[in-house]
Amino acid sequence: MKRLDVAMIGAGFIARTHLPAWIALGARVRVFSTDGQAARLAEDFGITEASTLEEVLERATIVDICTPTATHRDIALAAFEAGADVLCEKPLALAPAEAADMADAAEKAGRQLYPGHVVRFFPAYVRLHDAVNSGAPGRVAVARFTRTGRYPTWSPWFADPALSGGIVTDQMLHDMDIARWLFGDVVSVHATQRGHLTAPAPEGAVATGSATLTHASGVISQVLGVWGPPATPFRYTFHVAGSNGTLSHDSLAHPSLRVIGKAGAEADGVPTGDFGEDPFATQIREFAAAFQGGSVPRVSALDGVAAVRIAAAARQSVATGLAVAVDDTCPHKQMEGRH
Repeated sequence: MKRLDVAMIGAGFIARTHLPAWIALGARVRVFSTDGQAARLAEDFGITEASTLEEVLERATIVDICTPTATHRDIALAAFEAGADVLCEKPLALAPAEAADMADAAEKAGRQLYPGHVVRFFPAYVRLHDAVNSGAPGRVAVARFTRTGRYPTWSPWFADPALSGGIVTDQMLHDMDIARWLFGDVVSVHATQRGHLTAPAPEGAVATGSATLTHASGVISQVLGVWGPPATPFRYTFHVAGSNGTLSHDSLAHPSLRVIGKAGAEADGVPTGDFGEDPFATQIREFAAAFQGGSVPRVSALDGVAAVRIAAAARQSVATGLAVAVDDTCPHKQMEGRH
């Protein structure tokens, strides 16, 4: 089995989220960052700091990209050139062309590329996916997804649309990906956003975004995102309405997925409670297995490219006030909306 020699690029919040999972898997991790945080991360976790990108890539079999979005493409291309597989924190890139370049480069190099779409590994969304795929809700008509958290003012680049894509890309892309995972390819998007949308963002800043997705299957999904003041609790919800009833979840109000039947009563036989390990650990364990020759993960490079295309269409819709068709041009094989 191929050794897990991980080059972690970046030493911020996401790096600290990924590191325990790699360590638990027995990976040898070296970290490199240009922001001066690598030494502290290395000390906190007992790993090795590298002084240059070239040094951290040397002997790496896997590169975990935990840097700002605008840097992802160049780091990924360097990783593929060095012969490494890549886990890249979402989104793969801001521009669809750059995301496609990353997928192309991985394919040409014979390497694997997976985007960090960690929400696909959250237990409630896994159960929702299983329920939709089994036909439990019947013919789905509409779905609504919300995601709320504090404005990420701890790093100034989040508030800069040129670096992060703003709330529509950086935060709402998670639920755009989930909607596509559940209901297939998205053909058009109509989006709006309000609030503080430029850098720097002061403490107490608020931004919201809303996107209505039309799927080729006929399903309509609405995605709502909120970046709130510092005291804003992290919360995510979904509500899927079909001909047989609804599937709903509120991360603050309910410990699990709720299934409501036609009569309005809660369905029997739906367990509640904690349904598994930390989603970041589940994600990295699944990717690590694939890197070592195991099963194909539940999210692919092409899923990452598709999510970037949806988010780009949403930003264009925000700018124009019009519904925007999603560019489904793909230099690879035709993308599949469900996996």
